[in-house]
Amino acid sequence: MTIALTPQTGFFQQYWVLTKPRVTQLAVFCAVIGMFLASNGLPPASVVVAGTFGIWLLAAAAFAINCLIEQEIDARMLRTRRRATAQGTITSLQVVLMSGMVGGLGMLVLYWFVNPLTMWLTFATFIGYALIYTIVLKPRTPQNIVIGGLSGAMPPALGWAAVAGSVPAEAWLLVLIIFAWTPPHFWALALYRSHDYQKSGLPMLPITHGNAFTRLHILLYTFMLVVVTLMPFIIRMSGVFYLASALFLGGWFIRYALRLYKVYSDELARKTFRFSILYLALLFGALLVDHWMMILMRL
Repeated sequence: MTIALTPQTGFFQQYWVLTKPRVTQLAVFCAVIGMFLASNGLPPASVVVAGTFGIWLLAAAAFAINCLIEQEIDARMLRTRRRATAQGTITSLQVVLMSGMVGGLGMLVLYWFVNPLTMWLTFATFIGYALIYTIVLKPRTPQNIVIGGLSGAMPPALGWAAVAGSVPAEAWLLVLIIFAWTPPHFWALALYRSHDYQKSGLPMLPITHGNAFTRLHILLYTFMLVVVTLMPFIIRMSGVFYLASALFLGGWFIRYALRLYKVYSDELARKTFRFSILYLALLFGALLVDHWMMILMRL
């Protein structure tokens, strides 16, 4: 449900909407999974709390800056025109100052209570999303979501770095999973919001290459995603429980992608988009459960 913002709506509530809370929650969830997977037991509670808080703050600041940069685009789209930046109910200076304070606090929390590596990686992710993706990639290429997907895929590596102080191959594999998940996830949204994106002027794939081409690419990327999700088992990072979960969830996702490819409807695209969010949460949850099962088996 979209909140109808007016000049009378409180400033902090308007800013809160700009931080895209639901998207931020999913990113932070993936970071927390990375924290637990980086430990052979329970990670230190202080690191989990400080890491989660710091990553959340920087993610929130990045999303708010994204809304600020895209305020003219947002004003042309039904989905986003109620944002305070699009309506002009809060000023650009207010957003910059608030994001600077929120992001700055996040960096301090990560530096002092977690470790400098996590701070710099999270800051690089902020730059990658808020500036490189939003300013350079998104308005220039229909492959924007593919190329720019790396910044959105970073949370598990950030969480891993928070606990382990390093980012090994296992952490980058989690990043690769989200990187492969992002195109079918976002293109499903772009399909049923294609009229909105047509108004925006952004070169989104359904606008530049058409509905059928986009549906084919959703199917192809979904197959690639399922293959990538098998790699944790292949490298012995996970066990049979995760393998079974990945195959079941992957088959479910492929079913959605096949149906969407064969017979399109906005409602099916919307269901595919919503399922993709559930898919990622369940997949990472299964990976964590499997991790704990393997620890218990070694005791």
